[in-house]
Amino acid sequence: MDFDLIIVGLGPVGAVAANLAGEAGLRTLVLEKSVTVFDKPRAMGFDHEIMRIFGNLGLADKLAPYVMPYRPSEYRTTDSSLIRRIEAAEPPFQLGWAPNYVFMQPQIEGILRENLARFPSVTVKLGAQVEAVTSGDDGASVTVVESSNEKNLPNVPSTYRSHYVLACDGGTSPIRTGLGLEMEDLDFDEPWLVVDIVLKDGCGASLPATNVQYCEIERPCTFVVGPGQVRRWEFMINAGETPAQATEPAFVRRLISRWLDEREYDIWRASAYRFHALVLRQWRSQHVFFLGDAAHMTPPFLAQGMCQGIRDAANLVWKLTLVNRGAAGPGLLDTYQAERLPHVKQTTLVTKSLGKVICERNPVAALERDKRLLEEMAANPRGTIRQSLIPPLNAGLLAASSDGPRGQLFPQPLVKTADGRQCLLDEATGMTFRIVVENDTDAAIIERMVAQWDALSDIPAARVVIGTEPLKAGAPSYAYQDADGVLVSWMQRHGCAVVIVRPDHYVYGGCRKAEDAVAMISELAAALRASNAHEYSATSACA
Repeated sequence: MDFDLIIVGLGPVGAVAANLAGEAGLRTLVLEKSVTVFDKPRAMGFDHEIMRIFGNLGLADKLAPYVMPYRPSEYRTTDSSLIRRIEAAEPPFQLGWAPNYVFMQPQIEGILRENLARFPSVTVKLGAQVEAVTSGDDGASVTVVESSNEKNLPNVPSTYRSHYVLACDGGTSPIRTGLGLEMEDLDFDEPWLVVDIVLKDGCGASLPATNVQYCEIERPCTFVVGPGQVRRWEFMINAGETPAQATEPAFVRRLISRWLDEREYDIWRASAYRFHALVLRQWRSQHVFFLGDAAHMTPPFLAQGMCQGIRDAANLVWKLTLVNRGAAGPGLLDTYQAERLPHVKQTTLVTKSLGKVICERNPVAALERDKRLLEEMAANPRGTIRQSLIPPLNAGLLAASSDGPRGQLFPQPLVKTADGRQCLLDEATGMTFRIVVENDTDAAIIERMVAQWDALSDIPAARVVIGTEPLKAGAPSYAYQDADGVLVSWMQRHGCAVVIVRPDHYVYGGCRKAEDAVAMISELAAALRASNAHEYSATSACA
């Protein structure tokens, strides 16, 4: 094989997948038809799970100038009455980062691309047009035409072979289309205009200080406070208006005149889209996997579109790495669709439901909506917490018992280490399997867990002994003090003395009694060795 992995597409999803593959040491070829990063924003929001992945890649400091915590969202009806509020979780933050962010996509993409130069195992070819992808029992082939820098020389197709191909080639995905794979339509198809403006110095003081969903019958629209001087509006395109007409500068300025004088800003981008809710029925074709918009399209009302794709990459790359090294059986790859499809579908349905609230044009139905949401606000004055709308995993590589925190995201506390350093826990452990135990667990039981893991698996696992008390002199390097009690309180809420965490930070399972963890480790080892998903056993007594 020429490569372990070929990634087609170098947008945010492909770039994250390539960085994760580089961290794993996979021989990776990245093919991207564009030579430069698209210089206009498309996505504008991501959440703490995605920021955690960026932090794992060592990019948090570089990204900092181009991100800003996301503001709460207010839903206002035609008479400007507040009918719903979606808040962010308060500190201390469960994943170590603010719950949501707005960002500058061109700069973030550029940083992700630049970071690939760190990895000798990653080769990037820009200006490379993929002509064909074929897959068989023993791998995949990609035929590509690369742009020549020399005049008058023909562009000769090249073919590369790899164990796997990741199709990150966008919503129109020629690879998906070529294979004839179908998308499930979740019944949301609306035309919208997206406008990004840059405020001039000293302007914009009269704009809302938070994000607003204008649930108005005449023209539903959204306002988002972007980073720095950037502000975004999304306007529904009404019947009788064409996308071409809606993107004309005079039309755009007329819409924005409700909030700003045209002398107060410059238009950065005005693009018309159809907001879709689509999910691919088959996420894999032999050795070809689909990620991001190639596998699903989500309306923007929860800022989860790009998040969904980056979760795809984080879910899949560590599994490909283990299978490619022979450390796990090929059945592990069956869990990609088993885990991601229901998670994406549920998140998309939640987003669609928010969109239906915003896009209601029937006056009678809008009044009923307003009444219902006002009643919900009266019952819950604090509003909906945005993070509560994202589901856990509910299938795939998870412990057998249905209780406890399995499938949930594992918290990332700020910790103090045995050598006096203070850091986020991921910085100490990395993206690997983790065996996490309370600090009052008998040392002999911890050693039994570790010995069982070592006997059954050649996959590295970091041990974490966690407590809230200051560490004593001579504490082992795997002992940590939970500075804010984030992880310790989470384990107590779930009644867990031991938690097994996957490399993508999702919880495999937890045990109420530490001595039961040996059985859970045996179950996990058997699942990793499985040649197909149906061989997974269900033997543990853990949560």
